[in-house]
Amino acid sequence: MSNRVVRINELVQREISDILRQRHAAEAVAITISEVRVAPDLRDGRVFAAIVGDADTVADRFRWLQGRAPEIRAELAKRIVLKFLPRLTYVLDDSAARAARVLRALDEIEHEGEPSADPGHGQVLS
Repeated sequence: MSNRVVRINELVQREISDILRQRHAAEAVAITISEVRVAPDLRDGRVFAAIVGDADTVADRFRWLQGRAPEIRAELAKRIVLKFLPRLTYVLDDSAARAARVLRALDEIEHEGEPSADPGHGQVLS
């Protein structure tokens, strides 16, 4: 990936986050734009959004974000001057939830391996 595309990814991420914070602070409080990936030809892009909450809240906020996509893109066009402004597709980023599940599983495994307070536990009788 070229240095230019990396800079554009970061710029678009920062600007979308700023738009959400400034114009939709109450609705977007649980939404974090975690990553943006724009194609090298700048025609298409993916916006990864991490949303905090239970499953219903996440689904509701994600629908809200997708409904605001044209408005966000129009504001983005005013802020960023590019030959082509990418068509953005919003993707739900569940990496934080997956990471939490992995950490819980690792904690469970760690606690299973700890010796218990029972003095006979773990001793082999001959």
